Amino acid sequence: MRLPRLTRYLPILDWARSYDRDTATSDLVAAVIVTIMLIPQSLAYALLAGLPAEMGLYASILPLVAYAIFGTSRALAVGPVAVVSLMTAAAIGQLGLSDPAQIALAAVTLAFISGVFLVAIGVLRLGFLANFLSHPVIAGFITASGVLIAASQLKHIFGISAEGHTLVDLVGALIAHLPETNFITLAIGAAATGFLFWVRKGLKPLLRKMGLGPRMADILAKAGPVAAVAVTTLLTWGLGLNEMGVKVVGEVPMGLPPFSVPSFDLSMWKTLLMPAVLISIIGFVESVSVAQTLAAKRRQRIDPDQELIGLGASNIGSALSGGFPVTGGFSRSVVNFDAGAETPAAGAYTAVGIGLATLVLTPLLFFLPRATLAATIIVAVLSLVDFSILKKTWTYSKVDFTAVSATIVLTLLVGVEVGVSAGVLLSILLHLYKTSKPHVAEVGLVPGTHHFRNVLRHDVETLPGVLTLRVDESLYFVNARFLEEYVLTRVAECRNLRHVVLMFPAVNEVDMSALETLEEINRRLSEQGIILHLTEVKGPVMDRLKRSHFLHELSGQVFLSQYEAWCALKPDAPDGAEQESLAAQ
Repeated sequence: MRLPRLTRYLPILDWARSYDRDTATSDLVAAVIVTIMLIPQSLAYALLAGLPAEMGLYASILPLVAYAIFGTSRALAVGPVAVVSLMTAAAIGQLGLSDPAQIALAAVTLAFISGVFLVAIGVLRLGFLANFLSHPVIAGFITASGVLIAASQLKHIFGISAEGHTLVDLVGALIAHLPETNFITLAIGAAATGFLFWVRKGLKPLLRKMGLGPRMADILAKAGPVAAVAVTTLLTWGLGLNEMGVKVVGEVPMGLPPFSVPSFDLSMWKTLLMPAVLISIIGFVESVSVAQTLAAKRRQRIDPDQELIGLGASNIGSALSGGFPVTGGFSRSVVNFDAGAETPAAGAYTAVGIGLATLVLTPLLFFLPRATLAATIIVAVLSLVDFSILKKTWTYSKVDFTAVSATIVLTLLVGVEVGVSAGVLLSILLHLYKTSKPHVAEVGLVPGTHHFRNVLRHDVETLPGVLTLRVDESLYFVNARFLEEYVLTRVAECRNLRHVVLMFPAVNEVDMSALETLEEINRRLSEQGIILHLTEVKGPVMDRLKRSHFLHELSGQVFLSQYEAWCALKPDAPDGAEQESLAAQ
C-alpha cells in the first residue's frame, strides 16, 4: 500500500512528521485542562447512562488514543457525551436487564456495534447518509434531549427515586416522590448547580480582576466542576453525610480498564442494532459539525469519511476497554481548541491523564455525592437547550417547523429513539412532498436584457403563441406526473398556442420516469399541433438524453439559452433561425 493511501487511513502519519517540542508543549497544556474537565464529566455521563461510574473513565482512555491515530480533526476531543449517554440508557433499557454485569456487557456490545457500523460506512465512503438528518431536526432533538436529561437528574438533586424515559413519566414520578426529599442532598445539589452556573460566566472575569493572566484564569474557570467535586466530597466525608441519606458514588475500582469482549448473542444484537445505528449517526453529525467548525477557524480541513473510521475505531476501543458509546463532545472540544491543542496527540495525552486518575484518584471518589454529578450534567446540558429553533423555523419554513416540533414533542413524550427516528422519517417525507410539486414558473423577457423572469413577479415581455415554463427542480419519479399534469393544464388554458418551451436551468437530474414523462408530453403536444422545445439543459442531463430516443422524437429543438429560443421563435424571426441547436454544455 502506498504511503498516500496509508496516510488517508492513518492521518497520524501526516501530522506526526512535523511534530516538534513546541507542538508537544501546546498539546500537553491542552491535555491537562481537558483532563481536569473530563474526570467529573465522565463519571457523570456514566451514571446518566445507568452504568457504573468507572465506565465513564474507561470510555475516556482508549477511545482518545484510537482517535489520535485515525481521526482527522486537530482539536476534536472524543469521549462520553450527554445525548449519547441518554440514548445508551434508553437502548439498554429495552433489554429489561437487572444484573449489573449484564447491563455493563450490553453497554460494551452497543459500543462495539456502533464502532463496526461507523467503520463500515467510513470505508465504503457512505458519510452522506448523515445528511438525512437535517440541522433543524438535530437541533430539535438535542433541545428535547437536554430537557429530558436535566429532568432525569432532578431526582439526584432532591435525593429521591424517580424513574421514567419520557418527560411525563419523569415529572409524574418526581411529583409523587417529592415528599421524600432529602434536604441535605437538596442543599448540596442546589449549591453545586448554582456554583457551576456562576463559574461558567462569573469566575473568569473575577480572576482577571484579581490580576491573574488570561491563560491561568481560563484554566481555573474550567476547573470549576473539579472544585465542586472536591468540596462536596470533603464535606460528605468530613460530616458523614452519607449516613444521613446523601447518596454517594461509592467504591470505584482502582486500576486501568480491563480488556472486555462484547456479547455475540443474536437476540441482544437484534435489539441493539437500530439504537446503535441511531447513536452512530447522531454522534457522527454532532462530532463532524464541531470538527468542521473548529477546523475552519484555523483554515484546516477534515475528511468526513475518515472521521467515520476515527469515531468507529474509538467506539471499538471503548468496547474493548469496558466503556460505552462515545463521540466528539462540543464543550470539551471547544476547551481543547481554546487551550491550544495543535494535534490529536493532545487527546492521547488526555488519555494518559485519565489513566493516571483511574490508578490514583478513584479511592477519593467514594464520598462524591451523586447530587454533585447531577448538577454537572444539568449545567452542561441546559446550554444545549435552544427553543429559539422553533421561532426560527416557523418564520423561515413551515415544513422545517413541522419536522422540528414533531421531533421535540415525540422525544419528550415518547422517547429519544422514537423522537429522532420520527424526525428523520418526517424530514425525508417532507422533502419528498416538497419536491413532488416543484415550482414551475411562466417566464418572459425583461426588457432591454437577455434575462427571463417570472411573469407574476416582474414586468416582462412574452411572445404570442409561445408558452415558456421554467422548471425549478430536478425531475424524478416523485414529481414526473406533476410536471405532465401542470404542462397539459397550462396548455389547455392557452389559445392559439404554437410552441411550449421548458427551461431546465435548475434541473440537475432526469431519471427514467421523468424521461418517459417528457416523451409523453412531447407526444400529447404533437397531437395538438404544438411544438415542444427545451432550453438551458445542463451537460450531464444532456448526456443522458442523448443516450435515449427522446431527442430524435422531440418535435422541436434544444436551445443553448432561453434568449436564443426567444430570437428563433419570434414571429418575425428569419427562417434560418429555427435550425437545431443542441446544447453541448
